[in-house]
This record gives sequence, structure tokens and C-alpha cells, in this order.
Amino acid sequence: METKKRRTSGGKKTQDNCVIRLENVNKSYENGIPALMDINLKIEKGEFVFIVGDSGSGKSTLIKLLLRELVATSGKVEVSGYDLMNIKRNKIPMFRRKLGVVFQDFRLLKDRNVYENVAFAQRIVQVPSMDIRKNVPGILSQVGLANKYKSPIVELSGGEQQRVALARALVNKPNLLLADEPTGNLDPKSTLEIMKLLEKINEDGTTVVIVTHNREIVNDMKKRVITLKKGVIVSDEKKGGYIDED
Repeated sequence: METKKRRTSGGKKTQDNCVIRLENVNKSYENGIPALMDINLKIEKGEFVFIVGDSGSGKSTLIKLLLRELVATSGKVEVSGYDLMNIKRNKIPMFRRKLGVVFQDFRLLKDRNVYENVAFAQRIVQVPSMDIRKNVPGILSQVGLANKYKSPIVELSGGEQQRVALARALVNKPNLLLADEPTGNLDPKSTLEIMKLLEKINEDGTTVVIVTHNREIVNDMKKRVITLKKGVIVSDEKKGGYIDED
């Protein structure tokens, strides 16, 4: 019987339970300064993972590798079945469409309302208009914005804008959600609401990976915590907390 093997070309590999796989990953910038060193990491389907560390620890570089905004200097980087070291340039947009991504600064279309911002994510991937009219209200209800669908973005609070960003990230049903400092611009109440929403999204089956410096949230939620320091993974705990730096 033929054994299944992962393909290492620019195409998709044979699927397994691993959503993110990094093997011996190094990243150095043009000035020769290393940003990440010998990173080995596996994140499986359905996990909820925090990636933490002080400024300069390599968090931003890691998230850019996972989004294929940067390419590792060496090693293997596989995300959602794609070999990001060998992926062809014209396949990158297709890869990114399979991800949900949320940023600290929301990155919403300020000249459009809530519905139009979320619908835009579906139009990009050519979802039929009839399906968009069903899908968008459904995801807005899921994030608690069913009654705000006509609201201009500029009239929303920061917490509400982040909910729109979450709805936009989730409307195409990604198997992986990457959130880069998703609560960095929010007050404590909104932060708690967004984290509860992310936990619910995870419970519904989406793998969630959050890059954050919010010590209180990490310590309270007791999820898997991967700690970076000076480009190296120094801790990976199943129910961890924020490690105090010396």
C-alpha cells in the first residue's frame, strides 16, 4: 500500500492534523542580524495558542512568516497545507484567502459601512451575491453586530470596529485565524469581550493563534503559551502564562 507523503513543491501537501509546522526555521535580515533562530513549532487543528515575548523577541517576524509577508532564510514553513518556502508567487493570494487575519489597527474600509466591509471579503473571492446576502448577516450576528450592519465604520467604538474586523476575517470560514495584537488599541472591557469572542470561535472549530503583549489576558486564560526571547523559543506550555523577563 502506498504511503502518503507531504508534497514539498509550491502546491498543497497531503493534509494531516497540523495547521502550522515550522522545522529548523531561521530568519536573518539584510544587515545579518538574526530575528529568529532554529524555530521548531507545531500547532494542530483546533488549538488556541498565544505567542508572547518582549519587543524585539521575534513575534512580528514570526507572524510575517506565517502570512508569507517574509520568507525564512532557511528551514521549513508550512501553513494550512502550503509549503511557504516554495510556494509560487501566483499562489500566495489563494493561500492568504484561506486564512483569517486580524490586526491591531483594524484595517477597515472607512468609507464603507459594516455590511460592506464584511461583504468585501467575500467579493474578493467571487462569492455569488445571493450567498453574500446570507453569509454576512449570519457572521455579523455571531460577533454581536446584527443591529449595526448599516452603521458607518467611523461611528463605531474601537471594540465594535474590532468585531467587524473579526467578522471580515471569519466570513470565508478559514480553518486558521491569526490575530496580531488584536486588543492593543482597546479598553479593558472591549478587550475582555473580544477575547471571549475569540474563545467561542475556537470552540466552534477554528484554530486561533494570537500574538500579544497583554500579560493579564495570557495569565487569565490558561491556554497554550509560546514564549519568544531574542529570536528563540524559550518556553512552550500547554496551560501557560506570561514569563517575567529578568
